[in-house]
Amino acid sequence: MFTNKRYITCGIANEIPDEIQVMLWIMIDNLRRSTPIGLDYLQVFWLFSQDGKQKIVHSQEQPEYRNEILVALLCQPVEKAKIFVIDDGGHSTMMLAEEY
Repeated sequence: MFTNKRYITCGIANEIPDEIQVMLWIMIDNLRRSTPIGLDYLQVFWLFSQDGKQKIVHSQEQPEYRNEILVALLCQPVEKAKIFVIDDGGHSTMMLAEEY
């Protein structure tokens, strides 16, 4: 999973800085390479601004996984967003939750 072509929706392109988009793809890649638990087809990210930094909460349901990081970025942190990354077997798509 998540080794196929990757796409983003218009909402992601317009509202989420490229630096954060790349970071989310890297978090999925790192999980895929480092975990024996496997990946769910649906990866969920919550973005919050915290003390001028970007807080990212990454989770999946099956098998259960949750990771939180706080990073300083060159871009402005996103105040609040929920992002889904879905792998349907043919491609992976990053979208805002409200675009689902």
